[in-house]
Amino acid sequence: MLTRDADRTRRVLLEAAFDEIRVHGFHAASLSNIIANTNVTKGALYHHFPDKKSLGYAVVDEILEEVVQRKWIVPLTSGDPVDAMLRTLEMEGCAMAQEKVFNGCPLNNLAQEVSALDAGFRKRIARIFLLWRGGISDALERGQREGSVRTDVNTGAAAIFIVAAIEGCVGMAKSGHDINLLYECGAGLMQYLETLRAQPKRRAPSVAKKPAKTKRR
Repeated sequence: MLTRDADRTRRVLLEAAFDEIRVHGFHAASLSNIIANTNVTKGALYHHFPDKKSLGYAVVDEILEEVVQRKWIVPLTSGDPVDAMLRTLEMEGCAMAQEKVFNGCPLNNLAQEVSALDAGFRKRIARIFLLWRGGISDALERGQREGSVRTDVNTGAAAIFIVAAIEGCVGMAKSGHDINLLYECGAGLMQYLETLRAQPKRRAPSVAKKPAKTKRR
């Protein structure tokens, strides 16, 4: 029972830390805010994580990796990989459109902020990017075997480009605070994904539907 409670407390702290870092960045993230948002004592926080850096490492290892796996890799493990990637892009585009504050990609935000300053973060973030690219490459290779993806596609190079394009689209939209940049950039990426098909399909590319304007009465 005590072990289960300790594991639950640790998970609560990690999720709160992820939210704090996602919004404010690692350096500006406040341990006081994390404690306040979890109703966990300072002693309990330091019992699980002796310092802020160890907490940040755990967020990358346990939360960020889980997010990337769930959102970007697991959907590609079955069915047509191009269809799966298009669906994921649409879902993520819709989710970002609903955010009141556009926070960008938490993985890329951390990469930009701390990778050049700390080897521990750099290695962990590089591992997750490698995992993400590998998931896409594996899915495209499976598509080649099953006949849905062109056999002349270099799956490793395609995976690198797809991840870079996703992060670039999100980064530009965050920087410009303009969701339309995400739509337009995402539409270009979706057009590229269509070119990977062994048998092209006709499709109107769109990352997310723009909210309709309401008429004033």
